Order: sequence, then structure tokens, then C-alpha cells
Amino acid sequence: MKKHILDTLEESLLVKKRFISTHTELIEQAIIALSDALERGNKLLVFGNGGSAADAQHIAAEFINRFQMERPPLAAIALTCDTSVITSIGNDYSFEDIFLKQLQALGRPGDVAMAITTSGNSPNVIKAVKAAKSMGVTVMGLSGPGGQLKELADFAFAVDATATARIQETHITLAHIICDLTERRLFNG
Repeated sequence: MKKHILDTLEESLLVKKRFISTHTELIEQAIIALSDALERGNKLLVFGNGGSAADAQHIAAEFINRFQMERPPLAAIALTCDTSVITSIGNDYSFEDIFLKQLQALGRPGDVAMAITTSGNSPNVIKAVKAAKSMGVTVMGLSGPGGQLKELADFAFAVDATATARIQETHITLAHIICDLTERRLFNG
């Protein structure tokens, strides 16, 4: 088991290091865009399915509460949390509309959407991203190596890995970096 533990750690570190080293400039640009949006009074809307839904909640909490520093709350909403909204949309329309309708209700031009899908093809995520683009919402797309999301996103963060776990670990590392540097940029940390 020890070898498997160490191999897993090494693989995770390698995927993250490769991703960060090839996306550094894009990460900087995304942080500037997000911090400018928040400074203007816009918000971050985060969404995804399964583990990515949990990541969406985690990321929104870091922005609303705090990450590394004491500072005022930043406007962020995870579109994965309201079970009454999600189930009513899923029941009355379809599961493909659960993020779309929330984005249409809550999104405004100048907002930023962080769409997360390991495959890059989750139909409900893609449908919401297309709507976001038409509404003037900037899209950060966190995905694996394939799929439509990387073609649609303004900031495409496609992790070049095949293991879902490695992709998700990289997504949360990226989100932590974005949150950390956004609050530093906004609050001179």
C-alpha cells in the first residue's frame, strides 16, 4: 500500500505542476478579470455536477467567507445548493436546465461563471455556459482534456489527465490559487 500511496501522490503532483506551468499567464488573466468584476459589484457563479458540485460549493464558500486573509465577503453563489430550485427545474423542465435557469435568473452582464465539468461535456453545464456567453457573463471553464467547454470558455482550464481524481485535484488547486490571488489583488494582501 505504501508504494501505491506514494505513486498516487507523485502522479497528483506531476499533473498539477504540468498544468500550472502551462497555464500561468491564463490564470493571471482570469484573476484580473474576476477581481475587476467583483470590484465593479458583479458576482461569481459556480456550478458543476457530482464532485464538481461539491467543489462549486467549496469555492463559493472561500469567496464569501474568506480564504487566506481577513477581508470583506466577496459575492459568489454556488448553483448546486438549492435543492428545491434544482429539483423543481429538473422535474418541470429537465436536468439539462438546472444551471441554465439559475444563471438566467441570477446572472448579469459583467458577472463571472466558473463552470466545472471533468469530461468537458456535461449537457447541463454546456447549456448554461452557452447562455452565459450570450448574456455577457465571462466564463472560466474547468475541465479535463476533452470536451466542448474548453472551446466555449473565455478562460479555458483543461487539465491534461485521464484520471478524474487527478483532474478534480487540479481544479481545486486552481480554484484556491484564483481565490488567494483575487483577494490579495482586491485587498492589497
